[in-house]
Amino acid sequence: MAEVIDLAAPQGDGPLWGTATEDLNATLLAWPAGHEVAEHVNDERDVLIVVMAGSASVTVDGAAHEVATSRALVIEKGCSRAIRAGDQGVRYLSVHRRRGPLQLEDLESPAR
Repeated sequence: MAEVIDLAAPQGDGPLWGTATEDLNATLLAWPAGHEVAEHVNDERDVLIVVMAGSASVTVDGAAHEVATSRALVIEKGCSRAIRAGDQGVRYLSVHRRRGPLQLEDLESPAR
């Protein structure tokens, strides 16, 4: 069943809301001024970031992109990315094709 979400309602820092369908994952995140999401690489999915409030510097493969309210950025799979919240913090929606559940791997077992 479809549900209408008020993305301005959840308060706090970090992941504030999320949903998943058979095909899609969406997460609303908020970070205070200066908070940094460490550089990482997503090799599996393209990611759409939509800034709902505030601003951030999103570094993609070493190139900084300044994004603010109502701006969006598509980050292709395989690119490194890091996010640093601006002076007023940032609230953004991250959307991508759904991944399967995380699989724990026994690192001590021989490869099959």
